[in-house]
Amino acid sequence: MAEDHGSSRHMSSMSMSHKELGDDDARVVHVGDAERTNERLQFAGNAVRTAKYSPLTFLPRNLFEQFHRLAYVYFLVIAVLNQLPQLAVFGRGASVMPLAFVLAVTAVKDAYEDWRRHRSDRAENNRLAAVLSPGAGAQFVPTEWKHVRVGDVVRVGANESPPADMVLLATSDTTGVAYVQTLNLDGESNLKTRYAKQETLTTPLEHLAGAVVRCERPNRNIYGFQANLELQGEGRRIPLGPSNIVLRGCDLKNTSWAVGVVVYAGRETKAMLNNAGTPTKRSRLETHMNRETLFLSGILIVLCSAVATLSGVWLRTHQTDLELAQFFHKKDYLKVGKEDNENYNYYGIAAQIVFNFLMAVIVFQIMIPISLYISMELVRLGQAYFMIRDAKLYDASSDSRFQCRALNINEDLGQVKCVFSDKTGTLTQNKMEFRCASIDGVDYSDVAPQRPVEGEPAWVPKVPVKVDREVMELVRNGGATEQGMNAGEFFLALATCNTIVPLIIDGPDPKKKVIDYQGESPDEQALVSAAAAYGFVLVERSSGHIVIDVLGQKQRFDVLGLHEFDSDRKRMSVIIGCPDKTIKLFVKGADSSMFGIIDKTLNPDVVQATEKHLHSYSSVGLRTLVIGVRELSQSEFQEWQMAYEKASTALLGRGNLLRSVAANIERNMRLLGASGVEDKLQDGVPEAIEKLREAGIKVWVLTGDKQETAISIGYSCKLLTRDMTQIVINSNSRESCRKSLDDAISMVNKLRSLSTDSQSRVPLALIIDGNSLVYIFDTDREEKLFEVAIACDVVLCCRVAPLQKAGIVDLIKKRTSDMTLAIGDGTFFVSN
Repeated sequence: MAEDHGSSRHMSSMSMSHKELGDDDARVVHVGDAERTNERLQFAGNAVRTAKYSPLTFLPRNLFEQFHRLAYVYFLVIAVLNQLPQLAVFGRGASVMPLAFVLAVTAVKDAYEDWRRHRSDRAENNRLAAVLSPGAGAQFVPTEWKHVRVGDVVRVGANESPPADMVLLATSDTTGVAYVQTLNLDGESNLKTRYAKQETLTTPLEHLAGAVVRCERPNRNIYGFQANLELQGEGRRIPLGPSNIVLRGCDLKNTSWAVGVVVYAGRETKAMLNNAGTPTKRSRLETHMNRETLFLSGILIVLCSAVATLSGVWLRTHQTDLELAQFFHKKDYLKVGKEDNENYNYYGIAAQIVFNFLMAVIVFQIMIPISLYISMELVRLGQAYFMIRDAKLYDASSDSRFQCRALNINEDLGQVKCVFSDKTGTLTQNKMEFRCASIDGVDYSDVAPQRPVEGEPAWVPKVPVKVDREVMELVRNGGATEQGMNAGEFFLALATCNTIVPLIIDGPDPKKKVIDYQGESPDEQALVSAAAAYGFVLVERSSGHIVIDVLGQKQRFDVLGLHEFDSDRKRMSVIIGCPDKTIKLFVKGADSSMFGIIDKTLNPDVVQATEKHLHSYSSVGLRTLVIGVRELSQSEFQEWQMAYEKASTALLGRGNLLRSVAANIERNMRLLGASGVEDKLQDGVPEAIEKLREAGIKVWVLTGDKQETAISIGYSCKLLTRDMTQIVINSNSRESCRKSLDDAISMVNKLRSLSTDSQSRVPLALIIDGNSLVYIFDTDREEKLFEVAIACDVVLCCRVAPLQKAGIVDLIKKRTSDMTLAIGDGTFFVSN
């Protein structure tokens, strides 16, 4: 299944998941009434602060952070010792100047960076938003962002950002659709669709007074939202989910305006909760230097102790001669005969030993030179300059250069020994192209006859799709045959089972209407475009229905229910009310998930043939999906509807309840077929991976694709080579997983014993799937997996969920001191 159908929704499993939250447990927001909303609990204001320091905290906090370098503490001790008259080996001012210079330069740099943050915060907080003001005749009044409060109704224009997290009430589109770009939140540039509920869309804003939104408390999950809406005078509660909320940090695109009610503001918005502040980054070299400072300080103490001890012995031996000694005479000869004549520059043997110890510290201070730290800062600055100016690190397509955001960790780049990378969007272009299909057990994957269809279609997808002439003729002329009906139903499933929204745009030919399909998943865009190319054109979508042009005839299909894709189920489904009054359930998903709900007794030959075709598609690196259908009776649909409504309005455990409802309806499916979609590698990926491996850097690829697809891509990007010995762990039970792991360890030990020379060592590649990782992590066999993985040159993990990706990175991070680099979606993190 595609990796990027959406990040996993982390829903908590609770025993009281069926119980709705009351006013004491949920956040209660009165639409358009900020005073009443904040009356009982004063929610956070909308002013944000990303700056690290304030004028009062800058000096102590900055010095505290700088003195995390133990050498600075050492230099401070030396400077303090030099201020004592008895110990002033060097000039008092001279001893302070080097440390003061380093601290001042760093403080000025930090102050400038924080001043820029303060300036950015002021600009952000003083931006203007249109807020509905009941006292001004229900008009939208310009209001500074920092004065927006929870409960306010806000209007956002095209290409603008909402001032806070808000639930959509209405949009400029008659169907309630709004398009947002979440580039600032999750780095994805493709447009995502958000919806206003039909109940609020058709209600004037002044009549929404008295409506109440009950939502979950603020949390960091940008992909999840649980709430419900209760209109005044109505007893039922309208469920609200992630598709009904627009977050701060998003940009409104292709939508003239959108109106929403603020539910989270300021530091409680999801964007700010995910902003951990400006971290203080320290390189591994700096950590190592701290250890070296402690070690050298120990040597210094030993040397100074020896000097002090020997000086005490000398003083003891010559104590009778000290009056005439040049530096230890006891009397002040300028005051001879005076009664107040005291000891001069001498305080007794014990005190002199202490003074000699401290003076020795000052004399031997060059063992830890402060010039080294000054040199390091200058070198880092030079490194950053050359990296930014490097012509080979310039990307002409985006007109962007390399950026060095943290000067303190430059040297860590050269110490990376293991790179973790996901596949989609990192190694590949994330631009999907429909290539082939298996329909009713027949393989249509012959590339040769693929060419543009003859004739003048009225609708043209923006992304061109090559069509198979045989399939096109089957769809157009074979409607009366069983194979033709199955083909039509297959493409109807592709056109309906998705969350894609069509946009009609102007094309070069005025006779043809060009449709731009917008959605969160590039896979879905490719499949809907393919359906359109074969005559099943999705032309309109609202929250309650879709319109499909079926071979030139527009038909309306009611969307009666939708179970979105999640990484646990690895499939999505939609319940459609067809024009002939039948109710159909279309499901698409990964083969590992779909074949568990397919009724294999209906057409076993088709199931067997489709499995064979899936294997061949995966072997050439295509991403595969399986499509199924089932016709629902009226009683089945009503039973599902009751369960779905109860689950979708729950605030606690809604995710688990909805998955349970989906599992109950997604069963006994009839297999329609499978699709193959290609995601091409980015330019230079094979060469880059080859260079990394030549440099001795291990590369791990973690992907959600099935095993055959992952292996094919592995060969394409030169991660895998023909001379590698592959260790495959693909188990369906704990016992078989344990045996596979033990066999892998035996193979590793055997190959180690056979090849004593590192040059002649047989390269190893570990290929493991997500199911096996579940058994390994559940049975605490991570050590054995680590033993195998660390012995391999390449590790390829397939069918892994986002949380498993993070677990794999953590497996290596906790057990080695190697520097690792993790690249991928939001679940990844860089570890030292």
